[in-house]
Amino acid sequence: MTELQLAACSEMVFTDLPILDRVKRIDELGFAVEIWSWHDKDLQALARTGATFSSMTGYLHGDLVDRDGAEEVVRTAELSIKAAETLGVPRLNLHTAELVDGQAARPRYRTTGDMWLTAGRALERIGDLGAAANVTFCVENLNTIVDHPGVPLARAKDTLALVEAVAHPNVKMMLDLYHAQIGEGNLVELVRRCGDAIGEIQVADVPGRCEPGTGEIHYPAIARALREIGFSGTVGLEAWASGDSTVALERFRQAFS
Repeated sequence: MTELQLAACSEMVFTDLPILDRVKRIDELGFAVEIWSWHDKDLQALARTGATFSSMTGYLHGDLVDRDGAEEVVRTAELSIKAAETLGVPRLNLHTAELVDGQAARPRYRTTGDMWLTAGRALERIGDLGAAANVTFCVENLNTIVDHPGVPLARAKDTLALVEAVAHPNVKMMLDLYHAQIGEGNLVELVRRCGDAIGEIQVADVPGRCEPGTGEIHYPAIARALREIGFSGTVGLEAWASGDSTVALERFRQAFS
């Protein structure tokens, strides 16, 4: 049976603890650790925890879909690579638009051909940066219905189209199944369709964005689909704990074991 590496987002569990203690607790429970922003954290202190870090945000500012914004994404992606080296992070997460408190910094509700071309060209450059540093940049799909209105090229079918068009080994999808369920559904077939384009999987249940078993998604079926396509990478719990964080992580483990 194909083994999956399981990770947990330190921004969303054990939230009563300081970030360093969250990381230590996640590591003690046998999970890799995801973080979001890196610029506001003591990276050296995080490294000293000895935890395995699976992913973090790979840019600071900018939008992939316009030329000036794309330049800023590329510039801050270089900075993120340097930060990733401190923690040994193999995957850096990108969004098609900059998020401020979860909302699009510059909302766009119509997509143009120029946006597609601009994003694709920027991702080619970012992929080359990743190849030189031996890291993979992953473009995350988002939902625009509940959490992230105004983000262009946000759906999984859009991020997949971008990744396949760029066709760079260091540009993959951060396939977020919570967002995909809200925006698109048909998750098992989506996993099969994305296949080799997947860099990492992120999960939470719907509604509520809590751990598997609290909503409508049958995650054991997702686990089977991932194994059927030969996926042996990381599945990250990017979810709030519905109650006790340790119990939430155990439910996550059970869903993917």
